[in-house]
Amino acid sequence: MTFTTRPTLRGTFGMVSSTHWLASQSAMRILELGGNAFDAAAAAGFVLHVVEPHLNGPGGEVPAIIATASDPTPRVLCGQGVAPAGATIEHFRSLGLSLIPGSGPLAAAVPGAVDAWLLLLRDHGSMPLRTVLEPAIGYARNGHPLIGRVADTVGTVQELFTSYWPTSAALWLQGGQPPRAHALFRNTAYADTLERLLTTAEGAGADRVAQVERARLTWREGFIAEAIDQFSRLPHRDSSGEAHPGLITGSDLAAYQASWEEPATLEWHGHTVAKTGPWGQGPALLQSLAVLAELGDPADLDLTSAAAVHTTTEVMKLSYADREAWYGDGADVPLKTLLSPAYASERARLVGASASTELRPGSPDGRIPVLPSGGVASVSVDATTGEPTVQSDGVTQGDTCHVDVIDQWGNAISATPSGGWLQSSPTIPELGFCLGSRLQMFWLEEGLASSLAPGLRPRTTLTPTLVLRDGAPVLACGSPGGDQQDQWQLLFLLRTLAGGQDLQEAIDAPAWHTTSFPSSFYPRSSEPGGLVMENRLGSAVRDELVRRGHVVTETDAWSLGRLCAVSREQDGVLAAGANPRGMQGYATGR
Repeated sequence: MTFTTRPTLRGTFGMVSSTHWLASQSAMRILELGGNAFDAAAAAGFVLHVVEPHLNGPGGEVPAIIATASDPTPRVLCGQGVAPAGATIEHFRSLGLSLIPGSGPLAAAVPGAVDAWLLLLRDHGSMPLRTVLEPAIGYARNGHPLIGRVADTVGTVQELFTSYWPTSAALWLQGGQPPRAHALFRNTAYADTLERLLTTAEGAGADRVAQVERARLTWREGFIAEAIDQFSRLPHRDSSGEAHPGLITGSDLAAYQASWEEPATLEWHGHTVAKTGPWGQGPALLQSLAVLAELGDPADLDLTSAAAVHTTTEVMKLSYADREAWYGDGADVPLKTLLSPAYASERARLVGASASTELRPGSPDGRIPVLPSGGVASVSVDATTGEPTVQSDGVTQGDTCHVDVIDQWGNAISATPSGGWLQSSPTIPELGFCLGSRLQMFWLEEGLASSLAPGLRPRTTLTPTLVLRDGAPVLACGSPGGDQQDQWQLLFLLRTLAGGQDLQEAIDAPAWHTTSFPSSFYPRSSEPGGLVMENRLGSAVRDELVRRGHVVTETDAWSLGRLCAVSREQDGVLAAGANPRGMQGYATGR
């Protein structure tokens, strides 16, 4: 018998899993009121802005993948904002910068999360907008018990707030000190922002869709856009050590709208796995699955063994090398070839008995890969635990949220909100939130797949997953963790789809990832041959991996991954699981 930290929840009514229990329960409330999975996910998304402000915010972004009961064909909801019109390589170089800063207004992309959640509600929701926003407004106005990691994050950037970002200090430093863990915390400015947005929306009349559209227009062109435009023009210190104004203008906000897109998909082990397109890192997971299938039956992998850790790690290195060379918005990405059996077979032949320390992108269709010529530091990097690694200047790595919902009618959604972190940029005082720093994922070098250009989406690490069987959605999952998101999800899918484990068992199992490629985050460091593993895997596994040439870093037994998942089992029973690491994520349902 396998023991897990919690049971896999099962029922028939609806299931929710998210990275914060208040978001999960808020989504469940919407289901109980008669809403569908999309109403519930949006309610959770707005609550996450309030209760996990160190991991996401209204100034950030959200990609999602959905399937509806009426049309189970997967669709991608793109809420990844674009580079402002003034964000050119020449502008950053004129400031003496070779990398886009990891914090401060100069690194902000156009916010995309709020418009994406509203677009989801317009096209697939069923509840009044007020009902969906009520939980977030309530927690912002009346307060919520602040999780300890938020207080820790504020403590890390306390000097930055005090010395350079006074509007953030006014919100987060009560009496000049960080908030106390578990104490009631209120953000009344953000509550006022949502209430004003809602009041304006309700001025459009009783029609639900008209209200949502009015809210979207107000976000793009109304009081929120005006406040962002004015505040972005003010210079603030960023991680370069200098003060720079931001680049977002009211025109940028007015021009941006979230969108629906076709997913990238792979047929694998009797399932269809759906991810975002190569403007995100999602296809790297598909490439990894395809290569593993060429190396043998994935069901035969013993994921407790050094051999399996080695094999999955080497496969992930190859996929992420292709990400570096080929993925990017606006790039000519040879995705069909990258996901083809022939290419997977070619890549599989590169997996040897010893660890590779080189970045080895392939040559799909005979094309020559292009990698950054400089700016990547080969250094020892910290092992992310799925919570943000925050520096005193606000630079953050691996911080994100996630929510999955499946309902009784067959609607399903996987969404990964992120960005707009409290530590990423100064608080806009009249709005109660800050901008993000997603532009740091662009390169300030011409000719790369992810070179900076106005109007393009940064190659995000945000990567929700939806899995179908026989044309119907059966699994929605995802994880925070920056570059590690698809690595941890790969292990989860191997354990569930191929290994037959249930959700909680697969979530609880030991995790690992590689750091042997350039980080997506400032300062874009890498550790050739780097392998980070939970010490539960044991000393024998560690020693064998070292013998094979891996540069192994062991972390605490329960430290890697923050997976969420919901599923529909073959008899129609709904299930959910959530990560116990960090004691924050929870699933709920009945």
